[in-house]
Amino acid sequence: MVGDVINRQGPLRFDEFLELALYGPDGFYARGRGAGRRGDFLTSPEVGPLFGAVVARALDVEWRGQGQPDPFVVVEAGAGRGQLARSLLDANPACAGSLRYVCVERSPTLRAAATAVLHPEPATMLLGPVVGADEELRVLPGRGPLVAVVEELPATVGVHAVLANELLDNLPFRLLQRHEHGWGEVFVGMNADGALGELLVDAAPGVAAEADRLAPDAPSGARIPLQHAAVNWLRRALALVVRGRVVVIDYADTTAGLALRPWHHWTRTYRAHGRGGAPLDTPGSQDVTCEVAVDQLAAAVGRPDGDRSQAEWLASHGIDELVAAARSTWHERAHLGDLAALAARSRVGEAEALCDPGGLGTFRVLEWLLPRGGGGAAGISAGVGHQDRSGAEGDR
Repeated sequence: MVGDVINRQGPLRFDEFLELALYGPDGFYARGRGAGRRGDFLTSPEVGPLFGAVVARALDVEWRGQGQPDPFVVVEAGAGRGQLARSLLDANPACAGSLRYVCVERSPTLRAAATAVLHPEPATMLLGPVVGADEELRVLPGRGPLVAVVEELPATVGVHAVLANELLDNLPFRLLQRHEHGWGEVFVGMNADGALGELLVDAAPGVAAEADRLAPDAPSGARIPLQHAAVNWLRRALALVVRGRVVVIDYADTTAGLALRPWHHWTRTYRAHGRGGAPLDTPGSQDVTCEVAVDQLAAAVGRPDGDRSQAEWLASHGIDELVAAARSTWHERAHLGDLAALAARSRVGEAEALCDPGGLGTFRVLEWLLPRGGGGAAGISAGVGHQDRSGAEGDR
């Protein structure tokens, strides 16, 4: 597919190549590949239900901090097969009666998998039963939780929280390389032998100026991503929320920091629970991810109101309390070996993986509060937590 497009249209910018390789008709996600124990990598929700249980606690804090709105609308972008949503709902949060949970997933195959797991309502029925009141429609309270599975971010405002767990690292990015006289941009073309290969062309003046601002001290040969797609996604997500927050969980750095590292350290591929090949190898057969440049997001929409590691965020929202309860259950029931005992023992192992300082625990939780300037004391004070892995050679 990628080769056919190049033969018809000529070399593609690197982000255009990634769009086809990941989301095109024969792309990695279009083929139903992705997270899961039977998939290609594990994200925090696939480790087990504990991550979803902590997210449920965080959403309860947000719901109470907003005065317990009903409906309470939460959007999860990059929802994949619906594992986070399923775990969150199974945790029976206090906000469940008010909860309207919208799973956004581009891949038709993954949307179908999420539908089978979540049994959603039609998107048009998400708010649930309504009644007329003084010529206006009023949503009947206490009818949640209701779930919808949709292809794109909703166009309406009034959302209370937007969650993106390992999504931004999977959005296509442009790739620039410093050379002796300025910046070049990487395109993908066809070599004489018919294989895909890189083509470096002089970057457009505006693009080169942007790269100079982001990484002024980049040495010759250094590469950086320009993550315009991630910035545009964040702008759209922020526009949905009048009061509440947008929360992003991902592995991250700054552009200047990325410029000082080999690009294959921050651009990674994954296949069948292992590292894949080079990014141009067999498009559609492997995931391609890029660490999120937090400074690029901040330059476009403002600095995040919250920024901490996943391990710190989990601790702030009671993972230790949940694990202590699980240990108690295990000690009480280990001699029985029943399902409750086994589930409790599993929860302890999940916590270790989620907080691993060499893996998932190093992910950053970034939070933007709405309205802007509202501070970080109320609601999900540290952020909330597909798709898209461990920047320190963890599960992905």
